[in-house]
Amino acid sequence: MNNSKTIPLSVPNLSIDILNNVKETIETGWVSTGGRFIKEFEDKIAKYVGLERSISTQSGTAGLHLALRVLDVKEGDEVIVPTLTFIAAVNPVRYVGAEPIFMDCDDTLNMDMDKLDKFLKNECNLVDGKVINKLTGKQIKAILAVHVFGNPLNMEKLMKIREEYKLNVIEDATEALGSYYLEGKYKGKHCGTIGDIGVYSFNANKIITTGGGGMVVSKNHQLLDKVAFLGVQAKTDPLYFKHDEVGYNYRMTNIQAAFGTDQIDKLESFIETKIRNYNFYKEAIENIEGLSLLPFKQDTRSNHWFYSVIVDKQKYGIDRDELLKNLNDNHIQTRPLWGLIHTQKPYINNQIYKLEKAEFYETNLINIPCSSNLNENEVNIVIEKLRDFRRK
Repeated sequence: MNNSKTIPLSVPNLSIDILNNVKETIETGWVSTGGRFIKEFEDKIAKYVGLERSISTQSGTAGLHLALRVLDVKEGDEVIVPTLTFIAAVNPVRYVGAEPIFMDCDDTLNMDMDKLDKFLKNECNLVDGKVINKLTGKQIKAILAVHVFGNPLNMEKLMKIREEYKLNVIEDATEALGSYYLEGKYKGKHCGTIGDIGVYSFNANKIITTGGGGMVVSKNHQLLDKVAFLGVQAKTDPLYFKHDEVGYNYRMTNIQAAFGTDQIDKLESFIETKIRNYNFYKEAIENIEGLSLLPFKQDTRSNHWFYSVIVDKQKYGIDRDELLKNLNDNHIQTRPLWGLIHTQKPYINNQIYKLEKAEFYETNLINIPCSSNLNENEVNIVIEKLRDFRRK
């Protein structure tokens, strides 16, 4: 099966009918940070995830920054974060002057809740209702947990930890719009809506896109009010330009929202395609010795944003890096897992706790094409190459 055209890893799924919305923004002149599509998109996202309100932002990263600000995380504080994530999840901790503590992952790629619990029990003290890190003497203010690749993390365990230690929980659901729980205490609840505050992203590679952009959600309307206030330069009096504190230009544009109002209506069909293609891959990869497709949690409806293949060099005959090169050389865009954040230059001196599985997955995992407009023929091309590159 010949493949001269590149099969991309993850690209937007856009249709021409989106131009009607864009045309309106041009004709009305509302192309910047005002216009009807912003409110419409915010309302649609809130309704979709089962909340009353959401606040749009310039990016998911901006949303995380605002989340930390409104939860009063500041200079001298610490935040527990995963090392296995994209660096944009961690950098906002530094934006507010705080320091991250890096936690290992479990086999879902999400933060290991058992290790988190042990860290808080064994490495911290509760002093006057505050969690104090024994090593640094600093207060731990929050846990920033990521639903990696759209796979919902163990929120029941995380929220129990939250209650025991009175720590704020920020849900980085930037990859998990459309993922929700099917069983347990949070049955029917969407990722991002359970913790104190949640954040979604609409970057071009996400399951729906506005080109760039993000959304902050919470059941706490006071937090959302503060997010909205800080995101528009903290205008205390918009008419006379009074500003009582430092704010940010973190507003979504009307053109971005014009894309979003169209995209959100198609999200469920995108997820259907992603699940179908995942199952095509799964059936085939189960029969390729040395490869395994990472499962999504069975008690959830994941959006199946990214597909992860684990390479066992002893059984497959070549290692992850050689397979990665072979696929890309054959016009199949694949990528390795992110470099673990605790190994990145800005964070090499930060505290880590019992990191084991994250290092295994960093070494042995690749992501294979998973766009929501990926067709069955393209899936078969990828599968054929995965078979061909195995050394008997």
